[in-house]
Amino acid sequence: MSIAPQSIGFVNCDWTPFRAAHDHAVGSPNIEPSTRREVSIDGKKIRTIDIHAHCAVPAALDVIQKTPERSDLSMEDKEARLASMDKQGLDMAALSVNPWWYHLEYEAAEAVIKIQNEGLAQICHSDPDRFIAFASIALQHPDLAVDQIEYGVNNLGLRGINIGCYVEGRELSDPFFHPVWAKCEELDLLVFMHPRGTNEMVSGGRLSGGGALANTIGNPLETTLALSHLIFEGTMDRFPGLKICAVHGGGYFASYAHRSDAVIRTFSNQRVQACCKHPPTHYLKNGQLYFDSIVFDPAALRYLISQTGADKIMIGTDYPFGWTTTEVDLVLQTPELSNDDRIAILGGNAARLLNIPTE
Repeated sequence: MSIAPQSIGFVNCDWTPFRAAHDHAVGSPNIEPSTRREVSIDGKKIRTIDIHAHCAVPAALDVIQKTPERSDLSMEDKEARLASMDKQGLDMAALSVNPWWYHLEYEAAEAVIKIQNEGLAQICHSDPDRFIAFASIALQHPDLAVDQIEYGVNNLGLRGINIGCYVEGRELSDPFFHPVWAKCEELDLLVFMHPRGTNEMVSGGRLSGGGALANTIGNPLETTLALSHLIFEGTMDRFPGLKICAVHGGGYFASYAHRSDAVIRTFSNQRVQACCKHPPTHYLKNGQLYFDSIVFDPAALRYLISQTGADKIMIGTDYPFGWTTTEVDLVLQTPELSNDDRIAILGGNAARLLNIPTE
């Protein structure tokens, strides 16, 4: 297999007030080299895996004359990223490109995704001990997406797929996407789901004002909506082998899913129109939903684990957007976790779900 080298940069989860502080602290190309931190549990070194690490392939963007959102963080020189990983104690990062291509027609989407996935594969092949990647797919064209899944996983060695939380007005629960979920189930792939922005609320002005609410509230809200549609409209039941990783701790769903249970008990089914076979909280623990650890606080992480199980959580950093650089320490400092729990969250769960060989 011949894969042409591609230039890589990073995108999404950004907001302007964060950038200056983040570039100084985490993502600057001038970051000083650091000694690689090793993480040990009970005296034994473990492998840590960051499930939530953003990137982009500028060569793919060039197809439609689009410029990278973060052209200052190109992986042509990987030293800044590797130095940040080393300092945090991160052995591997799972790269993903947050979807920007759902508006593209068939041929353009086909060209963009081919270049993009081959670019990601080249990065992973050149540094297999540090990087793996999720395949991008043109979800707006399900038949094409199915072909891209097969090529990305079977030919390029990519480890799963990444998607947004909705596609040009269609919810992920729409039967239009059933062929994609069937293929993911068939190949036993993890689907990494990341929000793209609550555009309707942004355009309506509800998320304007202070607090960068379009990101602070909007991103986790979009994830909550996507999970709720997938559950209430029966998609998770139709595809019981479908596995989804919902970022930012799954938005608000995991922390307030008992209200979703209650609405089924409280109102008539004619009003609720719930097609799920089980209460929504069932899906938190049944092996279909997984979450990253970006909840910022040991008590919050402990509660997330209490609702899902430690085998459903993986560390994530949201690199390079500066939301957190302390996820390893968050896991180590969260009370009431066993050593096995910590080993699983820090890397064992990701290795299992992404089929990464044991060291």
